[in-house]
Amino acid sequence: MAESVPAVTTRRSGFRWVVMGLIFIVYTLAAADRANIGIVLPFLKAEFQMTNTEAGAVVSLFFIGYSVAQIPAGFLVRRFGVRTVFPFFMILTSIFTGLLGTASSAFHLKLNRLALGLAEAPLPVAMLSTMNRWFPPAEKGTAVGIFLAAAKFGPVLVPPLGALIIASLGWSYIFYICAAPGLLFAVLWYVLVANDPSQSRFTTEAEVLHIQAKTPPAAVAGRGPAKPTRDLGWLDRLIRARRVRPIATASETFRSANIWGLAIGYLLMTGIINVILAWLPTYLTTVKKLSIMNVGFVAAAPFLGAVLGNLLGGVFSDRMVDKRRKPTIIITALSSVFMMYALVYAPNDPIALAALLFVTGLLLNLGYSSFTVYPAGLTTKEAYPLAVSVVNTGGQAGGALLPFVTGLILDSYNWDVVFLFLAASSLVALAVISLVVEPIDGETGPGQQRA
Repeated sequence: MAESVPAVTTRRSGFRWVVMGLIFIVYTLAAADRANIGIVLPFLKAEFQMTNTEAGAVVSLFFIGYSVAQIPAGFLVRRFGVRTVFPFFMILTSIFTGLLGTASSAFHLKLNRLALGLAEAPLPVAMLSTMNRWFPPAEKGTAVGIFLAAAKFGPVLVPPLGALIIASLGWSYIFYICAAPGLLFAVLWYVLVANDPSQSRFTTEAEVLHIQAKTPPAAVAGRGPAKPTRDLGWLDRLIRARRVRPIATASETFRSANIWGLAIGYLLMTGIINVILAWLPTYLTTVKKLSIMNVGFVAAAPFLGAVLGNLLGGVFSDRMVDKRRKPTIIITALSSVFMMYALVYAPNDPIALAALLFVTGLLLNLGYSSFTVYPAGLTTKEAYPLAVSVVNTGGQAGGALLPFVTGLILDSYNWDVVFLFLAASSLVALAVISLVVEPIDGETGPGQQRA
């Protein structure tokens, strides 16, 4: 008779969700550090006598530094681990955020923005690598949805608080106030977050097995094995669902057409989001003629929608379409074409405009979390940091390129042309994303192919 395997009797802890809560807080802080430039930009343009193109360069320099440092950040995380890399660069991020408030010239401002981008670049790579190790496949979409909701929660807070700070203290204090909390949370990360859950003194054996997917949740509870990936028929054919051989090396990562296709799509969609992040307060001030307090209220609306969109998108991709990531990406890219066109005819009333921007933010971010969880289905856990760094490099290159192009457009044309340019960018993203495959587990679909 076969020897029975003893059940794991240790109660499964939920410390991975404590880690997720810490990730949400620190990424909200990091997102606020990058988002504060938007509410301040009209005042910086006036103080330093900058054209729209120069203002676009101030925005873009952060993302140039951020993009350039993504792949080196992936190697750093792989070599030294998240416990060391994250706190070090979180402290640097806080320092360079504070220094922005001391800028005495446009050159000084640009230099600090570039340095901030270089300092902040390893943070999302470290956090995504943490989630990839701390969450089982069935929870990764939800976790990344929460993570990217944090990226949009910072921009929800910054416009109204920034407007209040500018009105009472002046623009430089926004940077000082945003800088301080990061120092505290860098220390908390070092104390609480291990490189791997198996190394943490806060996790139980049952939770580690659950994370490693060696003991499915249903089996731990005595309800039998977890269900295999199910066939979704026409949807799988539409999204090109395939079983793939996981990428395991750096050379395989750089040769993967799927990784590069995703990076191009992420470039365009991140660029659109960053145009809204950086330029929306200027649009509301110069075109819609809103007061600074109304600007703070309306500029927060798309990112409030983005928080909801990221959360809904993560849950939908995990539970409704069985861990498939492309469906929400396709919905986001397609709907954003129409929402960017709708902004050409945006109303002047602050409440109606905020409602339109809320829906825009929700749809634009419904599939945004899937861009960074998608590589986990293509790679081993060891290869994931580099793969997601490549995708993030594309995203942040878009974050640099599209805001700068927006400045060029505004110096020669108007905001209608900007919104049509963004609609066209979303359409191109949709076309590129349609070409990549959807990696799936189990016996569904054709035989394995190279990722």
